[in-house]
Amino acid sequence: MNSKTFRIGGIHPEENKLTHEVPTQVAPLPKQAIFPLSQHIGAPAKPVVQKGDKVKVGTLLAEAGGFVSAPIFSSVSGTVTKIDTAIDATGYRKPAIIISVDDADEWEESIDRSDKLELVKDHPELTPEEIVERIKQAGVVGMGGACFPTFIKLCPPPTAKAECVIINAVECEPYITADYRLMIEHADEILVGLELLMKGAKVTRGYIGIETNKPKAIDLLTQKCTEVFGQTEYQVEVVPLKQRYPQGGEKQLVDAVIRRQVPAPPAIPVNVGAIVQNVGTSFAVYQAVMKRKPLFERYTTVTGKGLQNPGNYLVRMGTPMQDLIDLCGGMPEGDNKLLAGGPMMGKALTSTEVPICKGTNSVTIISGDEARRKEPQPCIRCAKCVSACPMGLEPYLLAKLSAVKNWEKAEKEDIVSCIECGSCQFTCPAHRPLLDNIRQGKQTVMGIIRSRAAKK
Repeated sequence: MNSKTFRIGGIHPEENKLTHEVPTQVAPLPKQAIFPLSQHIGAPAKPVVQKGDKVKVGTLLAEAGGFVSAPIFSSVSGTVTKIDTAIDATGYRKPAIIISVDDADEWEESIDRSDKLELVKDHPELTPEEIVERIKQAGVVGMGGACFPTFIKLCPPPTAKAECVIINAVECEPYITADYRLMIEHADEILVGLELLMKGAKVTRGYIGIETNKPKAIDLLTQKCTEVFGQTEYQVEVVPLKQRYPQGGEKQLVDAVIRRQVPAPPAIPVNVGAIVQNVGTSFAVYQAVMKRKPLFERYTTVTGKGLQNPGNYLVRMGTPMQDLIDLCGGMPEGDNKLLAGGPMMGKALTSTEVPICKGTNSVTIISGDEARRKEPQPCIRCAKCVSACPMGLEPYLLAKLSAVKNWEKAEKEDIVSCIECGSCQFTCPAHRPLLDNIRQGKQTVMGIIRSRAAKK
């Protein structure tokens, strides 16, 4: 099988795809659901419910708080008990809506709950503008973890012209298998979602990038693409990709699939003609446009070598992670590290009560010796971090500049281009906390850039 990959940096961590062949189960409803108001990049959503209000599945809880924002919908039926704060995946307390869940699972009547596959050709009312509007109203955001509002990507600035949609079905992060199960179990809906994305973006070319460790998904989607798009105006190609981390990064995926390099920020993939959407986003777009179903549940992997029964779950947003851990046999004994996401880019958490949100593709538990960091040693100037960096940066230098707070030089050395993939820290033989320092430095420098722009 001919396969492509990106050209700068990259690593190959142990896969640990423990749940690849574990079919997805529907997770039980929580007793209490927690909805943080920041489940997307941009302004937090604004509550439109009050304490004591009764809600159904699909009821609007909070409206978009600005252009770069997204509404939040209830995933349960019940009563709003309070609008307070709760710890989210950032580790900080953030504003949240808390709902006591009813046993009766009442849904809003406007949602089509049938399994009938709806096709774009049967819906002439779906103009590009109508598709984008329905995606916006449903609160769909990037499901790969970035959580950028999807409708904005389909409306590029006048200086950029979209030429294609690339579906990110790479799932290169170790342990996570939610996207793979979604492809195996809902390939038809994903392809209709891709057609909607292409129509919404006014392009006729599409690509689906899948790594070669998922041969079943490659074969299935290749076959279905021929059936679905064979006699249409759309040209869609499944692109097998070599196993390499972080191939799921937007810029790396664009390079791998269409051989174009996205320039440094503020450039984005559409500046070189590509709109990148996660495979889970494509599924959510299908449901939003064709079924009028807001985004309130998602596929999530719950995994770890110490778990008795790791698995994949269709989870309602707001479900505490503890509920899912209990489904898998409970927290293993001994030292454990709980991550929202995978071991490379996931955020370590201090509480198991953190809720599943729009961007939670995995709950990962690292146990035993793997849960403990090794003692950092002096840098030996081996430059392994430089070779591994997929953005062509010098991580050892950026980490040092951040540690000594030399923000001016850090900006000059392009710290804002770091995608926080962790390749540098993974490959460092001295176990230095490179990413920790760079992440802090990047946030500081971005804040300086924003305040400078505000003064102009």
